[in-house]
Amino acid sequence: MTRPTSRDVATAAGVSQATVSLVLGDKWRGRVSERTADLVREAATTLGYRPNLAARNLRLGTTRTALLVVPALTNEFFARVYTGAARIAAEHGFGVVLYPSPDGTGPARDPFASARAALDGVIASSMAADTLEAIGGATLPLVMLDSDPAAGGSAHVNLAMADGMRQIVHHLQDHGHRRFLHLASAIDTWTFRVRAEALTTHLGPHTELRTVRAHLSVDAARTAMETALATPGHDRPTAVICDDDILAAGACKAARRLGLRIPQDLSVTGFDDLALATAVEPELTTIHLPAERIGEQGMTALLAVLEGTPWTAPDLPVNLVVRDSSGPAPKAP
Repeated sequence: MTRPTSRDVATAAGVSQATVSLVLGDKWRGRVSERTADLVREAATTLGYRPNLAARNLRLGTTRTALLVVPALTNEFFARVYTGAARIAAEHGFGVVLYPSPDGTGPARDPFASARAALDGVIASSMAADTLEAIGGATLPLVMLDSDPAAGGSAHVNLAMADGMRQIVHHLQDHGHRRFLHLASAIDTWTFRVRAEALTTHLGPHTELRTVRAHLSVDAARTAMETALATPGHDRPTAVICDDDILAAGACKAARRLGLRIPQDLSVTGFDDLALATAVEPELTTIHLPAERIGEQGMTALLAVLEGTPWTAPDLPVNLVVRDSSGPAPKAP
């Protein structure tokens, strides 16, 4: 059986081959009517037509492939970002290659003989633009996720991280907390700096704040918190605000080892709303980050850049999820 061609689709729909190319390439909006686009899609479906993407890519000089660079695969946040990006990519005939940078947030190495030849663009989550030069960050279209909007890149997609920290602070202050400990990430990146600055900004007068840093692991957080919490009761913080859920899980383990009850003696909050947040006991009060949504917007932004269309969007909203790890501040003895 002869494979149907774009000319066959054009004949069946009563349109030109150029119109078929516009519709099936998803570039028809503003150029042909929605009714015509429907006719072309119906004709293509009836005939069983599939565009020859390999030949099309050779003509256009593109690979229809994007690279998603992440600091690590051990955090499910990045897996969810990939899921969102891949969903939008598939709708437009693109593929997404997931690349965990071997050096975390440090300078990324080129995973190909030449990224410039293998890729149409790069999406980077929680990285700095200057760490991506080896994989074409200076020459390929580059979309930055959860990164400094003042840094390089063709487009940026961010979450409202500062507002998330504001929600946590207000929640705890409404429960009477005045002595806080910030269990901060030891990784110096823009997203964690934003959280620290927002925490300081939103704490009101007559509050105390100490900061302890730990690497992003449960054991590192537990060790740091066992030392930080081993203070007399009247000096001990009543609430621990953690930069992410992994640190919060470590904080909870430390509290239990020291005989502290959560939340009766100590409230603990996280950030990210990972599956871990409901696996620990008590379940974590945390900030939900729409990870799949940021992946979707990242791929949408890259497609816009490739089309030569300016792309801007407000920060994606985040929301506080209140669970059992936070409660009223303990009464002074």
